[in-house]
Amino acid sequence: QVQLVESGGGLVQAGGSLRLSCAASGRTFSDFGMGWFRQAPGKVREFVAGISWSGSTTLYADSVKGRFTISRDNAKNTVYLQMNSLKPEDTAVYYCAAAGTRLATVVLDDYDYWGQGTQVTVSS
Repeated sequence: QVQLVESGGGLVQAGGSLRLSCAASGRTFSDFGMGWFRQAPGKVREFVAGISWSGSTTLYADSVKGRFTISRDNAKNTVYLQMNSLKPEDTAVYYCAAAGTRLATVVLDDYDYWGQGTQVTVSS
């Protein structure tokens, strides 16, 4: 089992920045590719960013490419999502997830473990 706890969400004005963190425990963190997803009210959960176990490969949704950066610190068992130039359409609950592979993946079904989510609200 892997436990994931997100933090860093909040309310920010459009154009602002936030950094989300996800602390993992329970198993060897470097065994997992990690990802961030988000879900807005009335919408399906969507992929935001993914990172391989070593951090050498990162993947991004087109909607966040160039604005968001995913990174990880295996010594701290933590994955991060730096979000810059935030837009109102980025408003959602953001979820951290651990994949059943060490690779980076965009496929929701590849992720076996999920955090509880953290709310990000971007005001216009």
